[in-house]
Amino acid sequence: MTMNSNAPAPDRSLLIVEDDKSFLSRLARAMEGRDFVVTVAESVAEGLQHVERSAPAFAVVDMRLADGTGLDVISAIKKRRPDARAIVLTGYGNIATAVNAVKLGAVDYLSKPADADDVVNALLAIPGQSADPPENPMSADRVRWEHIQRIYELCGRNVSETARRLNMHRRTLQRILAKRAPK
Repeated sequence: MTMNSNAPAPDRSLLIVEDDKSFLSRLARAMEGRDFVVTVAESVAEGLQHVERSAPAFAVVDMRLADGTGLDVISAIKKRRPDARAIVLTGYGNIATAVNAVKLGAVDYLSKPADADDVVNALLAIPGQSADPPENPMSADRVRWEHIQRIYELCGRNVSETARRLNMHRRTLQRILAKRAPK
């Protein structure tokens, strides 16, 4: 079977919306190396402007940005281009947010730090089939630490309130917060 040389190349346009500049530049370079045409944005507003100009075929959107939630960008993309495939990246994963992201049109939800291979696998997964599990998933200790950090941030970095909500002794929480994140 011969390939038709007149067939249009598949659209590999990718919008990455991420406010962590170093992670954004690393991911953009890695995705360009995997044949995506990358556009970057550091805020919801900037992401929405890019979507308005030209809705991408693919998107990788951080959940929490300084000016709002990445779900607004995913919703805008799906309105302009229903066939677009978008995933949400976040350091503060939880089930309710994952369900909401999927309802708004995200095809997957990955916890940071996700590597470029995980992102590509999620973006290119065949609909209805789940992507392969990650080679190096977060350890249970890391998941616990991420959860504690998320609650701590939601409580305005108030140790006593966080300890109360987690049903944990305040001193125990202080020791956990003083340590580095587990691998």
